[in-house]
Amino acid sequence: MKPQIRVLIYSIMFFLYLTATHFLLSLGEILKTDPYITLGCGFAALNLIYAFFGLKWKPLLNVICAIGIAALALFLALKFTNLHLFLKYDPYHVKTAIFANAVFSIIFWEIIYRVKTRKS
Repeated sequence: MKPQIRVLIYSIMFFLYLTATHFLLSLGEILKTDPYITLGCGFAALNLIYAFFGLKWKPLLNVICAIGIAALALFLALKFTNLHLFLKYDPYHVKTAIFANAVFSIIFWEIIYRVKTRKS
């Protein structure tokens, strides 16, 4: 996959992460579930879409990578917000968590893509 196409796909993923977060939180309130579970499942679904359309690996490997990246990125985003780096701009750490989750997911997908291309 060309670098320009990957950058375009990652930009679309970043935009989807930013826009889907509000929808997923609203869905979690309607379903009365834990927001972390709702966000994790929603981001895992976004990652599954990317894995099947972007990477085109074996289905089991796609599912494992998508769920693993969603869980790890959400965990690291929550840990990143505990650093309190942007208190002046984001006092409740909501935007920081959303941006960190999107960035961590993209970084992990790029790492997995590079590992896959080196092994092939």
